[in-house]
Amino acid sequence: MQIKTFVFNPFSENTSVISDDSGNAIIVDPGCYEDHEIKELTDYVSSEEMKIVAILNTHCHIDHVLGNDALKAYYKVELWVPVNEKEILKAIPSYAPNYGFAGYKEAEVDHWFEEGEMIFGEMTFDVIEVPGHSPGHMVFYHAASKSLIGGDVLFRESIGRTDLPGGNHEDLLRNIQEKVYTLPDDVTVYPGHGPVTIIGHEKRFNPFVTAE
Repeated sequence: MQIKTFVFNPFSENTSVISDDSGNAIIVDPGCYEDHEIKELTDYVSSEEMKIVAILNTHCHIDHVLGNDALKAYYKVELWVPVNEKEILKAIPSYAPNYGFAGYKEAEVDHWFEEGEMIFGEMTFDVIEVPGHSPGHMVFYHAASKSLIGGDVLFRESIGRTDLPGGNHEDLLRNIQEKVYTLPDDVTVYPGHGPVTIIGHEKRFNPFVTAE
């Protein structure tokens, strides 16, 4: 499995293109909004001769879903969204212009997914619900490569903010302990913002939530 990260929009959000050896790929948290951002991603996919098979969101804060509509239309694929993020997604049109995204377009959701197993091409993910930053936040664990697509749960020596609607600080800390820190120490975390990190490093050095 290969992971290519793009940094998009004024929130410096990490968008991931994840592909298998056969060239099938998924896009996780498309934060591309400007035309040049969309072109950067689509040019990469084209140059690598990938076939996009789905678009997934870890959660539905605006910076993670800005490209849902454009990329769904471009690739003619299905959009997968966590079931407990419905209200978060529904609220975006009411505040998007206030953040400078007057051109935001809602995308039709094809699948509201829950915890479990997902298979795209040759890639199998354990889908784990880790609420706290948002009410239905999901992370995607690829055990074969020890990779975690973590969204805004765990950052390098930090955690996701919990002061937005639907956030809960105590829930986030508990769920990191119980659902993220129980993964192997050598798992690489690909967060929604900032650099990659390692679970073992966070268990030792994260000032917000260390290993118990």
